[in-house]
Amino acid sequence: MKNLWSDSDAKAAIASHAAKGINEDLALRVYTTRLLGGEPKLVLHGGGNTSVKTRMADISGQTIDVLCVKGSGWDMGTIEAPGLPAVRLAPLRELEGLQALSDEDMVNVQRCNLLDSKAPNPSVETLLHAFLPHKFIDHTHSNAVLALTDQPDGEELARDVFGKRAALVPYIMPGFALAKKASEVAHAHPEVEGLILLKHGIFSMGANAEEAYARMIDLVTLAEQRLAKATRKIFPGADLPARMATAAEVAPILRGLIALPAKQGGRETAQRFVFEFRTNPQILAYVGGREVGRYSQLGPVTPDHAIRTKGVPLVVPAPEAGKLDAFKIGAQAALDQFVANYHAYFERHNRRQMTGKTELDPMPRVVLVPGLGLFGLGKSSKDAKIAADLAETTVQVIADAERLGLYESIPEPDIFDIEYWSLEQAKLGSESEKPLTRRVVAVTGGASGIGAATAQAFAREGAEVVVLDRDVAKVKGFAIACDVRDGAEVRAAFDTIAATYGGVDIVVSNAGAAWQGKIGDVDEGTLRESFELNFWSHQIVAQNAVRIMRAQGLGGCLLFNTSKQAVNPGPDFGPYGLPKAATLFLMRQYALDHGADGIRANAVNADRIRSGLLTDAMIAQRSKARGLSEADYMGGNLLGLEVTADDVAQAFVSLAKAAKTTAAAVTVDGGNIAAALR
Repeated sequence: MKNLWSDSDAKAAIASHAAKGINEDLALRVYTTRLLGGEPKLVLHGGGNTSVKTRMADISGQTIDVLCVKGSGWDMGTIEAPGLPAVRLAPLRELEGLQALSDEDMVNVQRCNLLDSKAPNPSVETLLHAFLPHKFIDHTHSNAVLALTDQPDGEELARDVFGKRAALVPYIMPGFALAKKASEVAHAHPEVEGLILLKHGIFSMGANAEEAYARMIDLVTLAEQRLAKATRKIFPGADLPARMATAAEVAPILRGLIALPAKQGGRETAQRFVFEFRTNPQILAYVGGREVGRYSQLGPVTPDHAIRTKGVPLVVPAPEAGKLDAFKIGAQAALDQFVANYHAYFERHNRRQMTGKTELDPMPRVVLVPGLGLFGLGKSSKDAKIAADLAETTVQVIADAERLGLYESIPEPDIFDIEYWSLEQAKLGSESEKPLTRRVVAVTGGASGIGAATAQAFAREGAEVVVLDRDVAKVKGFAIACDVRDGAEVRAAFDTIAATYGGVDIVVSNAGAAWQGKIGDVDEGTLRESFELNFWSHQIVAQNAVRIMRAQGLGGCLLFNTSKQAVNPGPDFGPYGLPKAATLFLMRQYALDHGADGIRANAVNADRIRSGLLTDAMIAQRSKARGLSEADYMGGNLLGLEVTADDVAQAFVSLAKAAKTTAAAVTVDGGNIAAALR
């Protein structure tokens, strides 16, 4: 592993922090923490922490010894000084004389000794850092170290590889007991550069930041060099279908099966998951191995992964192209067994602990699909990516471990203790969900005007939003360049959404343009061109959305922008109004034909909105023709108020949330009796 320390970068870090009143110790602590956090083979999604012992002034101005240790919620790769809260060191060290300390009391005493009460919670391994005598301490979950120690003879291997450079600490769940044991081992071996926490990770220590960091890199390199000598053949392949189904075909089926049943309401209110798909040659070899049912079910490569991924993944049958019904049956059977096993696992260990814990949902967070790859699952795209990242790391570590010998995780009771650890569950449980969290929304014409406002409105409600537009250069977030009049492009776009997020829940068919002309004079080409965009594109989009929604079996919501022209045609707007009227009835047909699938269809009729359809130049022209000011023209409605793109966006969001409303058209125009539906 490459040592990335740079004297010039270190000096720059010291200077930039000094300008903010931050001392050299903390500046270098931030610098090397970022070096460690930027290497995914060392640190992944909170899997590590660092500290420095230094001196700071308390509220009275007295200079005291403190421990600056990584705070909860901070990413080591991008950490800033506030992410290393200062804790009074002396009270922490006094705790080492205790025989026992509960997790809750440990957290309380750490918070009580923060110099800043508003600082984040110090790491759950704060006491381990405090009890060790060294100034700088680094902790990672190095892939190489895990592959070495996640073996039946891992202790022997580690002793052989690290010799006198590192001392070994047996597996103990993080907390007070681990801190005491690590301190005991370190004091018994004062000459060591680091501690190897078997089946957990590695600590390195030093008198200064560079020394601690260099020791981490050197010790990890020793493990990597030992693994490089391993020659055992791994993952002999299973027999797979000659033609595999695609991720876009498989993901909606799995997403529908894995969704948690709704407590009330229809299918659309089921608690679903967002997916993240990963595949590469190493993943394919892993998921397609004949023994995947063995090595994938042995437990996490480091304990804290269980908090995000559960102890084991779900393994489903290989999906053969053209035989998705058979795949669904096989996947359902595998999921039923997974859920039954999880219930039994919980009952076994909850009874053992006799603490009356509440069972978490039994659904997997990682799904292995032979011949295809793996999916990470979460309540959001961010969480799904975390699960997928951890799953990829698991593949890498188990591959290295199996190449060396046989992979072995911590015992199942220890996995349970970590998964149901009160400190971590409290942290995860405190994350509230927005109304449309877990929903995947596609918005056509979402690069500007009403579409852009709608995409932003759904994102604010917690949804994962995909914009489909011909011009996506300025779109922030996930966007697909797509001409919604092109059936092949639309199908490919929806397949991309399904492969990326697992499926789709809400579609806002918004793209449109306002062709004008007297209906008796307009040429056929203009009328046909308007119908292509203002009617046929809505049908193409809706048809592809329904294709995926039906595969999920979770219902869904189709929303159409039909405009007031659909019910109240304006002079010379026939080329625009006629296809919009057809789209209004298209909405009703979808509501009628697919209500049994749990799919709702609704529309918004809007009027006089500043957008791509009604430009400032058009507003000026129409205002002048009517002898009105622009304000009077735009506010020429019963309420006398100008209606904005955000107002239309909120109507779409409201309809998306109205789980028992379908075949409805909502007017957003400030009041126009001629456009009011009977």
